[in-house]
Amino acid sequence: MNTELLAPRLAQGLLQAICDLRFAATADAWQGGKHVGVHPSIDLAVVCFPFGQAPVFANVLFSREHPDGHVAQIAPGTGSVLGVRFDADPQNAAGESAAWLPGADWAAMSFQRLAGDARMRFVAPYPASLLKLMVAVGVALAVDAGDGAWPDSMEPMLVASDNDATDACVAALHRAGWLTGAADNRLNQHFVRYGLATLQLNATTPTGGWRNADGAGVGHIHMTAWDTARLLWLLDGDAPTAPWLPAGTPPLLKTPTRRRLRAVLARQQLDEVLSSGSLREQPGWVPGLPDAPDFAHKTGTTDNYASDAGIVRTPPGLEQPPLHYIVAVLTSLGRRYAPTPACATTWRLPELGAQVHALVNELARSRPPH
Repeated sequence: MNTELLAPRLAQGLLQAICDLRFAATADAWQGGKHVGVHPSIDLAVVCFPFGQAPVFANVLFSREHPDGHVAQIAPGTGSVLGVRFDADPQNAAGESAAWLPGADWAAMSFQRLAGDARMRFVAPYPASLLKLMVAVGVALAVDAGDGAWPDSMEPMLVASDNDATDACVAALHRAGWLTGAADNRLNQHFVRYGLATLQLNATTPTGGWRNADGAGVGHIHMTAWDTARLLWLLDGDAPTAPWLPAGTPPLLKTPTRRRLRAVLARQQLDEVLSSGSLREQPGWVPGLPDAPDFAHKTGTTDNYASDAGIVRTPPGLEQPPLHYIVAVLTSLGRRYAPTPACATTWRLPELGAQVHALVNELARSRPPH
């Protein structure tokens, strides 16, 4: 089947999966267990790599302003999202994630534009600890540039989401000159050079500060699902050459560095958002995406946010073809929506992961034999 026919099926399948899961009915602990009442924000991107065919991709967006979902238009050559203005997630004077407080009135709030100039807007949820993927890429870039050695803190930062290890990596990037002032932030400039303008790590401190209390965090650090998926594309040595980059653009990372970074992501210990193997003993457990190492990924969760992004590679089975795809999701569905204190988010997110995996498997079965 032509990939031009598979792409609409992927987009519509993602839309339907989110609609069927009725995310607005998610129980909110901050409202005494009542339904959240508005549609949570969900930014979901999937890129499939069918054997011998062009990539198949889709980005869908849901929010209180777009409860029925929106299929993002992608610029030719898997370029940037078109027709959407991404607004930055705001932090109020009290250091709170103001957009997600119960009863928050978006019409009365001030939002800063992150990217795009369309009339349709989407407030991009803070990535939570998914931001550590950007930090890791920055460290890897510094290593390739000869600005430092591979630090021991990379492993705990990525596989266990250790915050102290993240402090060390952020401080190392400052010492290496990759994170400095807004006008000469080399890491942000590098993301822009590779077409990933919504990936931004701003307002971090030379001592390694990156949280709200450090003057960074919400309102300063940004990611969107589509640009995160394309960043992972650049880290995936089995993926085709990135078609949105001009011919002759050098790889984002040198091959040994890229392989090392991906290997760390494959040792992920927190399968608790789109995948759920870390939570098998929890009551009401819902299976999700395959766990690591088949899903080489990074998660992020706070009270207000849950995110997950990575590369899925599954081995061939007796009845299933091997799958190769990238998935990235950023949401406003953090721990306040979790069914138990041990869970990171609502069971609806691993259920969404399972539906994404089933959809990709269905599309893989639709391709002609090679």
